[in-house]
Amino acid sequence: MKSRKKENIELGYKIICSIVNEEATVLDLGCGSGELMMLLRDQKRAKCQGIEILRDNIFKCVEKGLSVFQLDFDSGLSNYQSDAFDYVILNRSLQETVHVEHVLQEAMRVGKRVIIGFPNFAHIGARIQLFFKGRTPVTDSLPHLWYNTPNLHFLSIRDFEEYIAGRGIRVISRHYFTMRKRVVICPNLFATDAIYVIALENGGV
Repeated sequence: MKSRKKENIELGYKIICSIVNEEATVLDLGCGSGELMMLLRDQKRAKCQGIEILRDNIFKCVEKGLSVFQLDFDSGLSNYQSDAFDYVILNRSLQETVHVEHVLQEAMRVGKRVIIGFPNFAHIGARIQLFFKGRTPVTDSLPHLWYNTPNLHFLSIRDFEEYIAGRGIRVISRHYFTMRKRVVICPNLFATDAIYVIALENGGV
């Protein structure tokens, strides 16, 4: 039986796969062991390239026949030209970066569109745990304890909306979901995860 965390992540993969066009060029920042890139390659014939810092994950990508480079993208993407990719993906990795603004700026420079997926810290399950237990929430979407979490930033859907407002960023589409289904009502309260497709106001297609 699949774990609830795995089901949640897989739904996010399916949403991203539905967003990406056939035969698109994709740069996946923080690609992990390559499951998303493999899905895009097999279902959309996408030309994928990954960036990952953990060596074990890199080996797993190579075993899958994927192109991956060991790099800390927190320091930038100076090796890539502007608009080099149709899509740059930051799926559950933006909140793990140190320099969020720099990473976003570089992603939007390198990609015509940027796909960002992140767990929603303001989900009702997290709110209940914080209010009644007085402890850092542990949920399907935020499964780590405070001392071993890779997350450096905890953001909500509302936080992200306020952040991109007035920064010359165009939202192409928004996708909110839980473990098994999409959310259309009060996503900041009921969605465990969000996926945004964004581009610069004067860029993207």
